[in-house]
Amino acid sequence: MDRDLLNSVLEKVREGLRKEGGDIELVDVKGTVVYVRLTGECSSCMMAGITMKTWVERIIKEELPEVTEVRAV
Repeated sequence: MDRDLLNSVLEKVREGLRKEGGDIELVDVKGTVVYVRLTGECSSCMMAGITMKTWVERIIKEELPEVTEVRAV
């Protein structure tokens, strides 16, 4: 997987998260699974799980179809 392209996609995600006081950090890539960590306000938000699946994962998969899953660590 092209990490430069992945980081560019994560930058798009960051824009939205930063508006809410949060951020996202790339932790690892194993095969087709991307591991990330929500930080700032997003790390303790009750909606973090929903944000991960319905927004973060959706954007990454749209931009990088080879990604099969995005997991929070």
